[in-house]
Amino acid sequence: MSETIGFLLNDSARLFRRAFNARTRDSGITALQWRLITYLKRHEGIRQGPLAELIEVEPITLSRMVDRLAEGGLVERRADPTDRRAWRLYLTPRAAVLLNGIRDIAQGLTDDATEGLSAAERDQLAALVERVRANLSRRECQKETQ
Repeated sequence: MSETIGFLLNDSARLFRRAFNARTRDSGITALQWRLITYLKRHEGIRQGPLAELIEVEPITLSRMVDRLAEGGLVERRADPTDRRAWRLYLTPRAAVLLNGIRDIAQGLTDDATEGLSAAERDQLAALVERVRANLSRRECQKETQ
């Protein structure tokens, strides 16, 4: 029986998360926290609400995650100069060090996951999955505006 693209992508992502969590267990960082830190690196100074939308979690879930990362000295909240009720999120220098170490772990996992594929096949796989993501993202955005 042939699996659907959606099933294969979802199951691969699940296995990737599980392997990532196993490899980063000693660091105390989970795949979801890594995702949050990575998005925060790209969007430093973002408010919690928009960040929750980006990583597709409920605001209260994000707040708890940020609390844990702040307690661990990886993220800091700074008052928003334009809105006294809002906080902006920033990575700490400690997070930058952690990012570098975990980036190596993530690359090792990617290498293991794509073992046996040539460099051209890896590039093609990334391009095809990116196209699928763009198609789905565009359609979701179209639904939201209708």
